[in-house]
Amino acid sequence: MSIWEAAAIAVAGCGAGVINTVVGSGTLITFPTLLAFGVPPVTANVSNTIGLVPGSLAGAWGYRDHLVGQRSRVLRLLTASLLGGVAGAVLLLVLPEDAFAAIVPVLIALGVLLVVVQPPFSAWLTARAEARGIERADGHQAWWVWPLVLLTGIYGGYFGAAQGVLLMGVLGIGVAQSLQHSNAVKNVLAAGVNAVAGAIFVVVADVDWGVAALIAAGAIVGGLLGARVGKALPAPVLRGVIVLVGVIALISFVLT
Repeated sequence: MSIWEAAAIAVAGCGAGVINTVVGSGTLITFPTLLAFGVPPVTANVSNTIGLVPGSLAGAWGYRDHLVGQRSRVLRLLTASLLGGVAGAVLLLVLPEDAFAAIVPVLIALGVLLVVVQPPFSAWLTARAEARGIERADGHQAWWVWPLVLLTGIYGGYFGAAQGVLLMGVLGIGVAQSLQHSNAVKNVLAAGVNAVAGAIFVVVADVDWGVAALIAAGAIVGGLLGARVGKALPAPVLRGVIVLVGVIALISFVLT
């Protein structure tokens, strides 16, 4: 690997770290970059997953102020993400590479739709709860959030691109709190999925450690930078960025 290729991979890791922290879908930068430099697809996937773990942790750390008071929620949902990540990693190792080709665009489109309809749908849920005499206080979580986070974790362990879009769609509608607070939770859950999937790949898969290290170095910088950028965005702008990235991810999958 030349110094220019190494630099390009590190820069791609940085970009992925920023995007993963603000939205999710950083894999759409790093994975094609690795393929362009001749890294085999499965090796690129597992090396990318491992490399992005430090960036996900850095992003979660950057959003730590928005995690205050959410410890119990994060721990509950993290169990779903970890279980899903394990299942997704196993599926990657035992299924054909194109097994999820049909469902991935559907999942991304669903995540984008959830983000778009979140404001009116959340208002409807609140009105419905009040009509039934139930106070939907800030932080209330719908029962279906946990199983959907589990399914998102399976997808994240398998590939991961647009995992953040899906999580933001689920959390944005299912949890009564600000988009920034949901983004903080999303970063922790995505970090958990990447970490547990990466741990499995270390043991049983072919990892290119040079590539993983370069992505990790860039992703740490990107994760910290992404936290600063993401927290500065107003909710409508953040929602727009999520939708834009989700649409780009959807088009990317449809055209490839």
